[in-house]
Amino acid sequence: MNDIDRTASEAPATQTAQTAQTARTALACLDLTSLNDADTEADIAALAARAAGPFGAPAALCVWPRLAAFARREAPAAVAIAAVANFPHGGTDVAAAVRDTAAIVQAGAQEVDVVLPWRALQAGDDRTAAALLAAVRRACEGLRLKVILETGELADDALIRRAAALALAEGADFLKTSTGKVPVGATAAAARALLETIAATPGATAGFKASGGVRTVADAALYIGLVREILGDSAVGPQRLRLGASGLLNDIEAVLGGAAPAALSQGY
Repeated sequence: MNDIDRTASEAPATQTAQTAQTARTALACLDLTSLNDADTEADIAALAARAAGPFGAPAALCVWPRLAAFARREAPAAVAIAAVANFPHGGTDVAAAVRDTAAIVQAGAQEVDVVLPWRALQAGDDRTAAALLAAVRRACEGLRLKVILETGELADDALIRRAAALALAEGADFLKTSTGKVPVGATAAAARALLETIAATPGATAGFKASGGVRTVADAALYIGLVREILGDSAVGPQRLRLGASGLLNDIEAVLGGAAPAALSQGY
């Protein structure tokens, strides 16, 4: 075999190894999610069983507050439990958001994913949005707080960056793109806006969570690459990167099992 033939034969193997490494990273950073309105304990038991899969565990399971305690009992001990507050509507009822948060804390979960009152922010009412986040932050002291900005609804880059800065100022540990319940979820442009806001904030060590339409290892690779580019190699891990998804695990397991990876699902 000459040098040209050898290089050509090695290229696919290198690409396959890189894809497998991306799949392993995606699994380690995965918030395996079930937030269907009709979810039952049986659904969460099945989710927890998937978290004990053959290729390793995800970072967390993300569920409704009413199922968080059950998830904690069923999931592998090393897998965190996250639950949602003020979800999915992102309203301005502080007391309701705090009740959600208190239920999550009482359930023994480790993480709270709260929806920013994004409509208030759109209307120029930053104070109301900040007040709700501040109240939730106080109610879950010691837990990881992920703030869902609903970037697909905010749409405007300047407004997304303003929302990101507000969330960081109120103690967000992660900035998250979407609830996954609106037409536009995670996008590369929104991810860049959130990551650049984190990078530009003095002393900020917050992480980034892509959620909403993240279905394939190729999708995950896009966000892993952006985190590496903007926050650095050290940020590529579950302490600062999460991928919120329900179907992504299917492609991760397919890739790690030797199947060909699926293409980008979001049309970038």
